[in-house]
Amino acid sequence: MATKITPKKPVKKPVKKESSSFMSILSRFLFKVALWFFGISLFFVVLYKFVPVPFTPLMAIRGIENSADKKENSFSHDWEPIENISVNLQKAVIASEDGSFLTHNGFDFKAMQKAYKGNERGRKRKGGSTISQQTAKNVFLWQGRSYLRKGLEAYFTVLIELIWGKERIMEVYLNSIEMGNGVYGAQAAAEHWYRKDAKDLTPIQAAGIAAILPNPRKFTATSSSSYINNRKTKIMRVMRTVGKIKY
Repeated sequence: MATKITPKKPVKKPVKKESSSFMSILSRFLFKVALWFFGISLFFVVLYKFVPVPFTPLMAIRGIENSADKKENSFSHDWEPIENISVNLQKAVIASEDGSFLTHNGFDFKAMQKAYKGNERGRKRKGGSTISQQTAKNVFLWQGRSYLRKGLEAYFTVLIELIWGKERIMEVYLNSIEMGNGVYGAQAAAEHWYRKDAKDLTPIQAAGIAAILPNPRKFTATSSSSYINNRKTKIMRVMRTVGKIKY
């Protein structure tokens, strides 16, 4: 009797799973990028709590623009501690730019809502950015209206509110903002517009500088247009309501 031989079935080898998929590699990469970004940004925020800000992205952008237009690159930026900056100028920028600066946590949602509604109706209004938001943008970011920049602006605003506090934010703001063509900071502005130190600015002179901040390369703090003179008067009126500044 013949023996029936059953052929052996081939043994299936287990499929070796890939050690990591593309998505897991991408996730790890993005996580590392986020960690590096957080670490570097936190380092500079902590550093600038104690060290004067020597340069801002806007200064670099203006230099590039002037070079492209074949214009002279004039640059004036003298850092002064807040004790050497007139209280009049501090009140003036609060009155002009951010009336609730001393009480909000970095964002003025009422002002943002008003700006949004005004823009919907076709009115030209400021974006509702606080002094804290403007400082975050000026020191760490570029100009523009993209969602990415606004998101990063919010991130840095939270950091400087937590780490710097109001007095340091005001100090950096007044030493970094553009206050004329090639003029950055309170000391340079006081010398440029009034031939004096920032600590000696009178209320009307401080209001003159604050009045041109919407477009300091277009407007002038002295020999001003009727529009700027009206802004000066309004700022002076609001300054009287600010009272003593307590950071």
